[in-house]
Amino acid sequence: MLKVPDHQVAGHKAGKGKLGPLVDDSGCFYKPYQCDDRGSKEVAFYTSFSSNTKIPAHIRRFFPVFYGTKLVEASDGSGLSPHIVLQDLVSNRNNPSIMDIKIGARTWYPQASDDYIERCFQKDRETTTSLLGFRISGLQIYENKESGFWKPVKKLVQAFNVEDVRLVLRKFVSSNSPTDSNSVPDCSFAPSVYGGSSGILAQLLELKEWFEDQTIYNLNSCSVLMVYEKESLLKGTSPGAEIKLVDFAHVIEGTGIIDHNFLGGLCSLIKIISEILTGPDEHTNKACLQDMEKNSVIDNGTNK
Repeated sequence: MLKVPDHQVAGHKAGKGKLGPLVDDSGCFYKPYQCDDRGSKEVAFYTSFSSNTKIPAHIRRFFPVFYGTKLVEASDGSGLSPHIVLQDLVSNRNNPSIMDIKIGARTWYPQASDDYIERCFQKDRETTTSLLGFRISGLQIYENKESGFWKPVKKLVQAFNVEDVRLVLRKFVSSNSPTDSNSVPDCSFAPSVYGGSSGILAQLLELKEWFEDQTIYNLNSCSVLMVYEKESLLKGTSPGAEIKLVDFAHVIEGTGIIDHNFLGGLCSLIKIISEILTGPDEHTNKACLQDMEKNSVIDNGTNK
């Protein structure tokens, strides 16, 4: 039986007559096949990536498994519609903290229409994309059984400035409540989530090393998902921190050219996470905390 994902933090969402992704109980994620060239481009990428013997095994683990396409009942009630069938990245998790980060100082690709480029250019300038080389597209942070998830509304996330991004990346790995305007994020989970030989920073560095050489693809407007489970950490077990790359509707062939746009954004994210691990962030202050909380929304219970 197909259902709306419980833990989607960005992108088009199903429900109330709207077309969006669905999941099943077997660990599959059904993404609507976009009727313009974005759908065909994404399928072409997954098909190419899945069969390309030049992709190292240790890099493949950062990408969702591709199961092909399938006709299923669309979430908007329009009947059978083609969907891209992928691995559901959080199907084996109970209350995951998730952050979706769109990578690159430029989210458009050279072959796009002038209108599309203008729209992307405007959004890149209005967010941290141009300044940092990435922007946060959505997130949820699990607090506890009583409070559920902190999930700021889309409008607030889109308004994040550089200082907000630094702050949220600290909140993501802190034990104190992300909604408490009177406390500074303690980053107590950072060593276990961001740090260590298998933590998020190590994975990002592994990905960076590949992007420093690979010229097969240019990943325009793709995102890095960061995921971990706070409850596991509190029980003394591994938080299962991992990264996954998603959204490949604008990928183009690299034609022998290194993807400096993606690589630059990745390096910027790595730098900020490294700073969180090595010491206090001088950019964090109480005023910034209070400003962010004015428009935040708390989802009491599991995220829908």
